[in-house]
Amino acid sequence: MPIYEYRCASCGAQEDVIQKMSDAPLTKCPACGKETYAKQLSAAGFQLKGNGYYVTDFKNKPATKSDTSACATCPAASPTESKAA
Repeated sequence: MPIYEYRCASCGAQEDVIQKMSDAPLTKCPACGKETYAKQLSAAGFQLKGNGYYVTDFKNKPATKSDTSACATCPAASPTESKAA
């Protein structure tokens, strides 16, 4: 469920509230009781970065030739086999 930031225009009270997206917005301030409580515009908890990836994702880096040459049991990494063939 999303977290919404609310602020009262009368007393300045602020609070983060967990609500369903289908829930009606709160209007009554819990601190002063006036009907001046409103949602605030805030930043999202994630960032999109090119080609649909999230900046906060953990991406696997593709293997490079230097990574595969360290493998002693891999047939492709053996330099003697590639010269003999």
